[in-house]
Amino acid sequence: HWHFGSMQWRMSNLQMVKGSAPAPDTRQQPLAFWKHVVAGGTAGVAEISVMYPTDVAKTRAQLSKTPVTMVQTLQSVVAEQGMRGLYRGVVTPIMAEAPKRAWKFSANEGFKKQVANFCPGGKLTVPATALAGALAGMSEALINCPFETVKVRMQAKENLARFKNSTECFTALLKEEGVRGLYSGIGPQMWRNALWNGMYFGVIGLASIKFPLPAGSSKEQQLGYKFCTGSLGSCVGTLCNTPFDVVKSRMQLQVPVPGEGLKYRNSLQAISVVAREEGTAALYKGLGPRLVRLGPGGGIMIVAFDFVSNLLRDL
Repeated sequence: HWHFGSMQWRMSNLQMVKGSAPAPDTRQQPLAFWKHVVAGGTAGVAEISVMYPTDVAKTRAQLSKTPVTMVQTLQSVVAEQGMRGLYRGVVTPIMAEAPKRAWKFSANEGFKKQVANFCPGGKLTVPATALAGALAGMSEALINCPFETVKVRMQAKENLARFKNSTECFTALLKEEGVRGLYSGIGPQMWRNALWNGMYFGVIGLASIKFPLPAGSSKEQQLGYKFCTGSLGSCVGTLCNTPFDVVKSRMQLQVPVPGEGLKYRNSLQAISVVAREEGTAALYKGLGPRLVRLGPGGGIMIVAFDFVSNLLRDL
């Protein structure tokens, strides 16, 4: 589950934040929509390709009823499945990347315009920027939820022998549980996305005001600034939304049994059950792998997007 937009789109957000310094490289014109999708999708695939094993570790940790470290989880996966196990279920997030980027871009732009109508002078404040990002994140969950459900089912230890690949998992899930099964955990996923996007854009907007990049900064300094502010916003968002990510994984794994009610029924009830049965700390299972992924992963995304967008700019 990854929520980084493109750099051009992200910096355009900041340019609308009241009182913020101009984003670096404002001389460059925004990419055409299709180029934006290609660059964003390529950057997303690059990040997934490098950081996906930490997502496997995160899901395993969240589904475990006993505390486990990221190293223990990764060692267990390699021992059971070999190195290929670290990339089990990777097809679905890669398939979701392009449509997710396209929707994130268009939805965020639309929400920015709507929210700006309620701001003095039509200029987005930091809270308003965060709100627009949160609304875009919630709507994005509607597209990404089926891919997330298949990914979680594939990563779960108990399904290792059941599904050979993501297509088989998707087909079985649709046949046995219908479309409703594909949208298991949609509630907590919407909250997870809203919190992450809101905190992410809010932190970046606040950083641009409190710690603006000096005029005339070198390309290396601009890249370092983007990496640091993006990583900071990502980490803050991750700290805020991890409880919803935990219950999302639990809800997406559970299978309905005829005559029995589901253990996890909605976001707040699921959080209450996990906290009561396993302790409050269980709501932060998988936090380590998530921070490890989302921190450097944000840097990979930025570098990859800048590289690809520069190649596409002359087309």
